[in-house]
Amino acid sequence: MTILRTTLLGLLAAIPLAAGLAACSPLSAINALSSGSASQVTRGLAYGPLPRQKLDVYAPKTRTGPVPVVVFFYGGNWTTGERADYAFVGHALAARGYLAVIADYRLYPEVHYPEILQDAARAVAWAAMESGRHGGDPARVFVMGHSAGAYNAAMLALDASLLARHGMHPHDLRGWIGLAGPYDFLPIENTTTRPVFFYPDTPAASQPIHHVTAEAPPALLIAPLPGQDKLVNPQRNTGGLAKALRALHRPVTEAYFDKVSHTTLVASLASPLRMLAPTLDAVSAFIDANSKVDTMLTRKMGAGTGVGTDGREIPATPPRPATAQSAATQAGVAHADDKTPAP
Repeated sequence: MTILRTTLLGLLAAIPLAAGLAACSPLSAINALSSGSASQVTRGLAYGPLPRQKLDVYAPKTRTGPVPVVVFFYGGNWTTGERADYAFVGHALAARGYLAVIADYRLYPEVHYPEILQDAARAVAWAAMESGRHGGDPARVFVMGHSAGAYNAAMLALDASLLARHGMHPHDLRGWIGLAGPYDFLPIENTTTRPVFFYPDTPAASQPIHHVTAEAPPALLIAPLPGQDKLVNPQRNTGGLAKALRALHRPVTEAYFDKVSHTTLVASLASPLRMLAPTLDAVSAFIDANSKVDTMLTRKMGAGTGVGTDGREIPATPPRPATAQSAATQAGVAHADDKTPAP
């Protein structure tokens, strides 16, 4: 959290009108500068009986019918985080025409792996059952997360046992989006993370990369360029998981941006910080492409995408709109063979 605060406060200092907000937390300042004029917010909905099992819903104020649903999980090393801090994510997604669900989940030391993931699965099950009441389309549900939250999203999309508790399957998801996620991080070097996963007795099943199957839903993996992320190694995690998905002919797009760090990647979703990277454009293009009626045919075809050494995207199935192609122009290639331990 110290790194997040230092990095974001440095960015906010360069934004006009932000000086008066510098005393606030960096995420509070970003939220204060982010427009919520396009969204209608319903806060504090319970998806379970426990205090941390609550979520907020951000619905587009203008819509002509049911819209895609995006369940977002924040990071914080599975030890910190509050859904209210990520209102800017909800507003950004709602402004693009999606129903955003920002969910809290129980954290360490209250719980460990896999209870954290069981909360995440329960939140997704709520979205599948209840999002229609808020204008969402339960047949078009996506999961998305940043850092530890990207891990949560990956596990829900890849480990079928998690959603099975709620009568669901990963193929019920239209896709999943990971921002700077840890997907292959044994041995665990981060001392804060170790007890969450019972290190050194961490089960191999805790790693998303070990759950890749031919049933995996489409994925969009975004990370800073290798060398820009000091917390999670993009080459091993994002690149390695993309390689594993492509090996089984699963649809996957990876993009790497050169002006963001681990922490500012998610912040680039906020309106005052979008000059850092076209993250929201890439996310929107992925959701739109996988919300179409012909998406099920695409899944059977199993094509994947990546980014070439010249920064141009390799053609995908389904084809991505021009906004997504431009989003990848800042990107470079990550090599999946790098096995540097990640936190």
